[in-house]
Amino acid sequence: MIYFASDMHFGAYFHQNAIEVERKFVRWLDFIEHDATHLFLVGDIFDYWFEYKYVVPRGYIRVLGKLANLADKGVEIHFFTGNHDVWIFDYLSEEIGCQVHREPTTFELLGKKFYIAHGDEFVQADKGFRFIRAIFHNRFCQKLYASIHPWFTVGLAHRWALHSRRKGMKNLSEQQYKGEQNEYLVQYAKQYLNRQTEGKQPNFFIFGHRHIVLDLMLSDKSRIAILGDWISHFSYARWDGTTFSIDTFEETEHQTNIESQVHLPFGINR
Repeated sequence: MIYFASDMHFGAYFHQNAIEVERKFVRWLDFIEHDATHLFLVGDIFDYWFEYKYVVPRGYIRVLGKLANLADKGVEIHFFTGNHDVWIFDYLSEEIGCQVHREPTTFELLGKKFYIAHGDEFVQADKGFRFIRAIFHNRFCQKLYASIHPWFTVGLAHRWALHSRRKGMKNLSEQQYKGEQNEYLVQYAKQYLNRQTEGKQPNFFIFGHRHIVLDLMLSDKSRIAILGDWISHFSYARWDGTTFSIDTFEETEHQTNIESQVHLPFGINR
């Protein structure tokens, strides 16, 4: 079984209980362990991550330990950087065994072609966001940032992320499905399909970033999925070679590792 999840934002101040979110995610990893062959983490796994040469951010020990355990057991883990954890360098690949991806990547998975990316790279309308993104990805700017002591950079980064989230929450439309014609990830996928010749078109586009759950047929052979998040949806996708579904991981007071499936009609978001 192949699993996909994104946008946990571990360590974010806006989580009511950040450690419990990590614990719940680890319980989900325990739940999928019995049949997982691949795990795709599609960006913004950490709300902030910056690797210095000999120092990595504190915390996340539960998640990192479980990922390492899965990798040791043979699960192939693919980690896509997002706009919040862009500064991941070689720690996850060397210490845990993740394959780190910084660009959209195409995979052949159980007979179907998957195009996977976080999604922030396709934002066009917000020029301010694109400017900041270019700075964050610039190697010279990264080296300058690394020269500042973490006492200052970590606090600054968390305040920036919190301000950005509060600003987004004021406009709830940023968290809601805008319709097929207004969702830039849907439009990008359609344009990408039009540029590809027959036989080279992806069967699935998998994105994060938007914090909505969406499963939409683009054609009779191609489909787009936006994975939601682990802030309000606790959602993930899975593919077994025959069936693709987006599900929600839920637990009751008396039970753990209980899964509640949410099979979404094409074109409908939660």
